[in-house]
Amino acid sequence: MNAHSFFTPGKLGPLSLRNRSIRAAAFEGMSQNHNVSGELINYHAAVAKGGVGMTTLAYASVNKSGLSFQHQLYMRKEITGALKNLTNAVHTEGAAASVQIGHCGNMANRSVSGTRPIAPTGGINWYGPTFPRSMNYRDIESIKKDFKNAVYIAAESGFDAIEVHAGHGYLISQFLSPYTNKRNDEYGGSFENRKRFMTEILTAVRETLPPRMALLVKMNCWDGFEKGITKEEGLLTAKAIEQCGADGIVVSGGFVSRAPMYIMRGKMPVDIMAWFIREKWKKFFVKLAGEKLIPSFPFTEGYFMQEAKRIQEQIKIPVVLVGGMNSIEAIDRAMQQGFQFIAMARALIHNTNFINELRSETVRRSGCTICNYCVAKMYSGPMACHFNEKELPAELQQKINALNNG
Repeated sequence: MNAHSFFTPGKLGPLSLRNRSIRAAAFEGMSQNHNVSGELINYHAAVAKGGVGMTTLAYASVNKSGLSFQHQLYMRKEITGALKNLTNAVHTEGAAASVQIGHCGNMANRSVSGTRPIAPTGGINWYGPTFPRSMNYRDIESIKKDFKNAVYIAAESGFDAIEVHAGHGYLISQFLSPYTNKRNDEYGGSFENRKRFMTEILTAVRETLPPRMALLVKMNCWDGFEKGITKEEGLLTAKAIEQCGADGIVVSGGFVSRAPMYIMRGKMPVDIMAWFIREKWKKFFVKLAGEKLIPSFPFTEGYFMQEAKRIQEQIKIPVVLVGGMNSIEAIDRAMQQGFQFIAMARALIHNTNFINELRSETVRRSGCTICNYCVAKMYSGPMACHFNEKELPAELQQKINALNNG
């Protein structure tokens, strides 16, 4: 395969895409009060109009207890009509629509969810900070039902695919990782036990999913630090996902509460992140400890390619390559390595028409500078590229100028 193959149709299980591009499930921050906004619909419609094969609605919790932000979506019957408006808008532009579902586990925010966070093992999560309680068997069964219910809602809303979030240190990932899973029952200890929660969730999702819909799973190739999921266990995770009937795997890595920038690479602009935070204590804390809590990782194009290739060689279903796919040269390298689908986020935040411009050879590389302004902003409000924002406050513009000149 080469870059020309990128613009040809491809199949993910039962789903046919017009080309091999996928808008990755990066949090949009456009669901104030947990609702589907016109801004959210317009953004995904614009990405679809811009030529992408499939766009992914991100970070939707399967229930209210899994929320970490006030502007995060959670799947419930009342928003089915609004979700239909989103999928209809995407389909009108010729793209497929996927929704990423998950649960934040110990990253959930009690002031938003209304309940104490749950986790494989209780304790303290300093990144919140949150104080989760250990899940019991009743909790586990309840979460499985919530995943199934989320699938029903997605199917009724016209989505073409589900992406189950099993990475990045959220609930499923917390069960997989020995760093957060200290249980001594059948859900903890050995990798066989730690993967049990994930396989039970995926089995429930697969059984619920209509035949027309594809199942993708986002997973960690590595947690990004010692005492987490190892690269060997990352490979075992992928094999378990395949055995559960997934149609594709999105290979990522990193842990929000320990190595968040391993997910996105580059440096978190903590000064800008703090500028958007409203709570004074949290703003002060981010300024004081942000760089220590959010260590940087060097950015290179296709930064998950090596590990994703290792996994692709061991399974039969497609691996969706994500991570710094910002140019036609990087896409060409990936297609030559045998990857069938390429996912991207920051390039499509910077320019929703990026795929069309690659196809027409108007551009060969995204104008995204990997400054991570969009990442810093999305935790407090709608994600955006600063290149596309107008009339920013002078103080914020100065911070952006310093960031780009630094």
